[in-house]
Amino acid sequence: MPPKPHVERHFTSSAVVRDIVIGMADGLTVPFALAAGLTGVVAYSNIIVTAGLAEIAAGAIAMGLGGYLAAKSDAEHYASERRREGREVREIPDEEREEVAQVFKGYGLTAEQISPVVEALSNRPQAWIDFMMRFELGLEEPQPDRARNSALTIAAAYIAGGMIPLVPYMLISSPRSALLFSVAFTLIALLIFGFVKGRFTTAKPLRSAIQTASIGTIAAAAAFLIATAIS
Repeated sequence: MPPKPHVERHFTSSAVVRDIVIGMADGLTVPFALAAGLTGVVAYSNIIVTAGLAEIAAGAIAMGLGGYLAAKSDAEHYASERRREGREVREIPDEEREEVAQVFKGYGLTAEQISPVVEALSNRPQAWIDFMMRFELGLEEPQPDRARNSALTIAAAYIAGGMIPLVPYMLISSPRSALLFSVAFTLIALLIFGFVKGRFTTAKPLRSAIQTASIGTIAAAAAFLIATAIS
């Protein structure tokens, strides 16, 4: 019987997960805190819904734009560093060869083992530059559509998270009655979100769930108490 082929399974969508975490975390927390705070000072749920929807729209745009600019900045930084490495490979190849050798020495290879690898890389300029970008600078080439996808993912996650605490206010006219359901819905969502986030980020899922829910609860409680005190 032929040996069963070894198949490695690695999670390769860390950037997407990071964007979802950024958008969902703020989407669940900020509108929830706003709704809880307004509950202490307004008499009708429709006012809270209007304010909440306005905040979700503004927050999604702001967060999405922030994600877009961050991804564009990463792409521009990568392109700039790659051009610099290209110049150095052409203009000071001896120094660049020594830098390649230093990388391999860090892995315990001897000079005799390193020499043919350095020579092979020096005959392939593009591969040489790729090597320096990854192993000297620790930079990975961004996907061409990374900025757009990041903006859309963060904005969509923010909207999805932000709607959860507002749903009870859409269905119940009394703000204080709606608040009880909003707290329950949001707390459950925070626990689930924190647990899933922990699974994807290799953290302890239960601890991640408790931390995420605690942060959201503290933010909402603070907003509610401040608004009540001011009123």
